[in-house]
Amino acid sequence: MGFFDGLLGGRAADFDSGSASTNAIELTKRHHHVSLTKQGAATGHLRVNLTWRMRTSDLGGPTRDSLLRHPLRALKPPQVIGHSQSMVNVDLDLGCMYELSDGTKGVVQPLGGFLGDVNAPPYVKLSGDDRFGSASGETMYINLDHRDQIKRLLVFVYIYDQTPAFDRTHAIVTMYPSNGPRIEIGLDERHPQARSCAVVLIENVKDELIVRREVKFVYGFQSELDRLYGWGLQWGRGYKSKADR
Repeated sequence: MGFFDGLLGGRAADFDSGSASTNAIELTKRHHHVSLTKQGAATGHLRVNLTWRMRTSDLGGPTRDSLLRHPLRALKPPQVIGHSQSMVNVDLDLGCMYELSDGTKGVVQPLGGFLGDVNAPPYVKLSGDDRFGSASGETMYINLDHRDQIKRLLVFVYIYDQTPAFDRTHAIVTMYPSNGPRIEIGLDERHPQARSCAVVLIENVKDELIVRREVKFVYGFQSELDRLYGWGLQWGRGYKSKADR
């Protein structure tokens, strides 16, 4: 079965907005996993959001060290900073490799226009592609009402083109369950040459949904993440449609 099997096109759906809770669970190296089942959040639509912004030092603003040496800089009015070439080239994309309980495997990602479906296999849908890391970012929905048909999901972030820029961005992936606090995973580690990052693994382990922090950077693209996690998909060069660029 090919890895594009099961992508049945974008059916219209009304998405849940997720929890409005103000508290959050931050997954770190020390506290790296959480059970959605034990949180009572293993149903409904799990919203996964990617946002990013340029690091302050790359925007030309005063850093913490410079403020310590020159405290009067904090009193100066902020400079108006437009999109420089380096900002335009930062294009982070959100994707997800999936493996269903029947053995179906595939990927949901902007590249190639494989946006998935939330009401049919793979029960994962990407809402769109945000080119510049706006306030809304990129969003993916996972239908946990079909959790029995989901074996594992690997949420990842990659740079579509231009130069690697993970070291010049502050990116964060936030998960909003239908119930309980949101879950945050920061991509703050400095890997200047990395082009892809495995962010979080969602696994169905004996009918319990476990969210596990990964944050593993690789210097290649999706195929390297595939090899790292043993997905076994067939990969080829892909392109975004003009509408997505």
